[in-house]
Amino acid sequence: MTDSAAPLAERMRPTSLDNYIGQKHIVGEGAILRNAIESNLLPSIILWGPPGVGKTTLANIIAHQLKRPFFALSAINSGVKDIREVIEKAKDNNLFAQKNPILFIDEIHRFSKSQQDSLLGAVEKGTITLIGATTENPSFEVISALLSRCQVYVLKHLDKDDLIAMLDLAIKTDVVLKTKTINILEYEALLRLSGGDGRKLLNVFELVVNSIGGNTVEITNEKVTRIVQQNIAIYDKAGENHYDIISAFIKSIRGSDPNAAVYWLARMLEGGEDPLFIARRLVILASEDIGNANPTALVIATNCFQAINVIGMPEGRIVLSQAVTYMAASAKSNAAYMAINYAQEAVRANGDLPVPLHLRNAPTKLMKDIGYGKEYQYAHDYTSNFAKQEYLPESIKGTKFYDPGNNARENELRAYLKKLWSEKYGY
Repeated sequence: MTDSAAPLAERMRPTSLDNYIGQKHIVGEGAILRNAIESNLLPSIILWGPPGVGKTTLANIIAHQLKRPFFALSAINSGVKDIREVIEKAKDNNLFAQKNPILFIDEIHRFSKSQQDSLLGAVEKGTITLIGATTENPSFEVISALLSRCQVYVLKHLDKDDLIAMLDLAIKTDVVLKTKTINILEYEALLRLSGGDGRKLLNVFELVVNSIGGNTVEITNEKVTRIVQQNIAIYDKAGENHYDIISAFIKSIRGSDPNAAVYWLARMLEGGEDPLFIARRLVILASEDIGNANPTALVIATNCFQAINVIGMPEGRIVLSQAVTYMAASAKSNAAYMAINYAQEAVRANGDLPVPLHLRNAPTKLMKDIGYGKEYQYAHDYTSNFAKQEYLPESIKGTKFYDPGNNARENELRAYLKKLWSEKYGY
């Protein structure tokens, strides 16, 4: 029986794949992870995705559906000793012919190298099936030896339809809400505040319903906004503020405000944020938001990341402050970011277009005889080290993916490209 005193998000936690909302790309009918679960051939896996998209829920569903012993640890308050105790219990289970136990580790990215090392033997021998959950890129946060023994599945933010379906299901089936008449007249504020996080959506929704009170509840954008603003401490009780602050930090640098940027940096550091998490965001931002407007930004961001690795904290805060204020004060351009987006769209739209013959490698006589490499013009043999020829596949020739931004550095690049490729940059 569902505990009516539990939070709505806990009361609505699904217990089977059939009532699990979202992530159809991995657990929908015929999807790869669903097939592995239904065939009882589940490997050790890492579930990577933002908060509130169902990582913990999915781990519980898998254990329930496979009818296996289930152990759970949180990387925040577990150590090597806890891991070894669970592994010993798993070995005992196997001795008594019980099914291969599942060990779920929430926030596995917070485990140190030694803690992750302690899992290796049990995963490799099949003593346990590991399910790790992380909000961080496992390529950076999970040691390669462990990562190579796991399948990584990427969970996505819930979309609008998923979130509305979650609310409608709660209204119809929740032990408390179904006793009320609830009409959602406007969804926008609820969806905006959720940020694609199902847990946050249900927390906000429960807060609004309880605040309005009575057996008949009408929900509007104005009511949601007013109630959440009045109860901001309750709204942030689960720690979602962490993601709002990193968002404010990035947007302050992008918006060229060094004062706000260093303030949000200080908020994160005072709150105990991992400085390497911040430094990685700076490396990404250097290319995404500054790019060729100031290529030195990427050098500084990368060196900042390396410096934090070497010197750690508290001195690392000074290096972070230098990088943050420099990048905030720098010229901005997202042209490189947009260029790769456009190019990837073209690849997806056109498939694997053939490489033009004159650009192909010709290591054998046969390849040379059929035209591989023929008519290729070696740029260094020409004036200014440039030979005008087409480098794109025939069906998309002449396409411009990179459009330099409007700043001093990229205006220089634009002028140079216009001189070389007048038909692409001649405006």
